[in-house]
Amino acid sequence: MPDTKVDGDALQRWIGRSEVVEDEAAATMVRRLAALLDRDPGRHVTGTILPEGWHAAFFVPITPQSQIGPDGHPRKGDFLPPVPLPRRMFAGRRIRFLAPITIGAALRRTSTIAAVTPKTGRSGQMVFVRVDHVIEADGVPAIAEEHDIVYRAEASKGAVTAPVEPPPALPEPDDSEIYAPDKVTLFRYSAITFNGHRIHYDSDYTTSEEGYPDLVVNGGLTALRLCELAKRNLPGGRIGRLFVRNASPFFVNRKGELRCVREADGRLSLWAVDDKGKIIAQAEAGAGS
Repeated sequence: MPDTKVDGDALQRWIGRSEVVEDEAAATMVRRLAALLDRDPGRHVTGTILPEGWHAAFFVPITPQSQIGPDGHPRKGDFLPPVPLPRRMFAGRRIRFLAPITIGAALRRTSTIAAVTPKTGRSGQMVFVRVDHVIEADGVPAIAEEHDIVYRAEASKGAVTAPVEPPPALPEPDDSEIYAPDKVTLFRYSAITFNGHRIHYDSDYTTSEEGYPDLVVNGGLTALRLCELAKRNLPGGRIGRLFVRNASPFFVNRKGELRCVREADGRLSLWAVDDKGKIIAQAEAGAGS
């Protein structure tokens, strides 16, 4: 099917559009995320500090069912621009942790469309949308986060697969762990984040409509696991910043690995790689914001 025409000038008019959403750092949601990560849920009670990165459990899209698109995402054209390309994925995120969040705190997130950038790649037309978020906890700025969302054309039926490139040579890690999410893990993460994107649970849709070989592991889950690995390798287990770029999709029931290298200047370099050594995501973390 040919690519849909992208009107870049019209999409530029969405830059600067913003929305404000309120939530609560509810202990119930934190405990569910703790259980997913094999942490003790009972430690996370109202009044204690929310672990960095666990804000993924909040500000979930509570779109009415009648407004869900065919891919399971909320329909475009409300806050996000109406990009006429059907496939939507996270390309990366940059998080700065400015102040602690107390479990039970009142949360407020202000989101702004910062950039809309049409491009053309090997797979056809793409549009990158950058959304800037500022999260306040009880009125105090606590997290500044930038999200890169990429929209792509529909997968071509019978397209020739690109040649497989050899995996890059990565440095020997100072710390590593196996990363092999199964279907239950994907379901539980999507349930916590209220993520209806069908590529994470609907095998028939994933293979026939979006052209993937199997269910796709949530990019947010990979970023969260890299955040946990970073905290394990930073002084006091506290992280100030995490920048993640998604490089390629990772699929359910594959045995990948998370790797961390401690750099001489105190930074951490991190990678998630698949069962062939191909980079799924790469990240940088540090103690300061």
